Amino acid sequence: MSYPIEQVRRDFPLLTREVNGQPLAYLDSAASAQKPQAVIEREVEFYRHGYAAVHRGIHSLSAEATQQMEAVREQAARFINAASAEEIVFVKGTTEGINLVANSYGSLLQPGDSVIITEMEHHANIVPWQMLAQARGVTLRVWPLQPDGTLDVADLPGLIDDRTRLLAITQVSNVLGTVNPLQEIITQAHAAGVKVLVDGAQAVMHQQVDVQALDCDFYVFSGHKLYGPSGIGILYGKAALLQQMPPWEGGGSMIQQVSLTQGTTYAEAPWRFEAGSPNTAGIMGLGAALNYVSQLGLAQIQQYEQALMQYAQEALQQVPQLRIYGPAQRAGVIAFNLGDHHAYDVGSFLDQYGIAIRTGHHCAMPLMAFYQVPSMCRASLAMYNTREEVDRLVAGLQRIQRLLG
Repeated sequence: MSYPIEQVRRDFPLLTREVNGQPLAYLDSAASAQKPQAVIEREVEFYRHGYAAVHRGIHSLSAEATQQMEAVREQAARFINAASAEEIVFVKGTTEGINLVANSYGSLLQPGDSVIITEMEHHANIVPWQMLAQARGVTLRVWPLQPDGTLDVADLPGLIDDRTRLLAITQVSNVLGTVNPLQEIITQAHAAGVKVLVDGAQAVMHQQVDVQALDCDFYVFSGHKLYGPSGIGILYGKAALLQQMPPWEGGGSMIQQVSLTQGTTYAEAPWRFEAGSPNTAGIMGLGAALNYVSQLGLAQIQQYEQALMQYAQEALQQVPQLRIYGPAQRAGVIAFNLGDHHAYDVGSFLDQYGIAIRTGHHCAMPLMAFYQVPSMCRASLAMYNTREEVDRLVAGLQRIQRLLG
């Protein structure tokens, strides 16, 4: 069956917009994806007809909202093939999920223990570990990049010793599109007794994720990159790990018993990590987004996007003085610079023709330092992008070369 690209595009209202008098070519989904009508309607419907505070409410609206929220937890578990819904924690997004692990699991680490990160990580998978290292005397080790933007798996054993406790690694680079060989990496790490956290923010929208097959210990992703709402995401953790981790934030909903004289006891995981009122509407919207991509089929989405990526990489070869960063085999994004033109100037020029790309350091300053550039342009391809939009990007870059030299 052919991919229903025209129907998919009709499902996303914002894609019909014009920008600067031109049809929008939205090539910035890696930063934040557009939302299908089904997601928008689900949030609106909840606010209009079902809104209530969840947990412990005796009235019908509260009970219904709680049931619907927990149904999305179960849905998220199925989506990444977690062993149970109790391994799913609702968080604001990838960043909060990583910070939760750094502050909770990290509190179990001792001075002299070490954590490994890679040189390609987003700041969200660097800074929390730097903060942990400073607070607890933990050593931070960096797995270096190769010139082609990949990691050499042979380097990993040299970074691990008997004090190494965790490896925090992205599944897909948000800048280079590098797809890391997680199966091999996790197997090596576990053989040495090292836990693995996977940043899946740039992966779950492009391929089917199976956390049990990966055997990762933690997995995090954000709803807004998966065609869902902002302010909601998922932290997966193996049940045995979550149960031994202390709470990070205190408040309502995460307690079992509170006493001013005898202290507080906490709820079981995952609820002990969900202090305060949750983003319930966002959770409903996330459920709708998971439904949407599941019904379309991640295998079909992946096949379509891979063909589009191949087309884009070949088409961009027609642009003189264009440098593309990263490996030939990639997912989701293409990072590039055009001659001596600053990335911001390239992005501003393309915007005048309705072409939206991302420019800057992409929250990956160490990666910019590795390539010795202050910034890059990044075009990201999603399930609703087309060859015609790629052609417009290529034509826009060629136009810059003609006009500005």
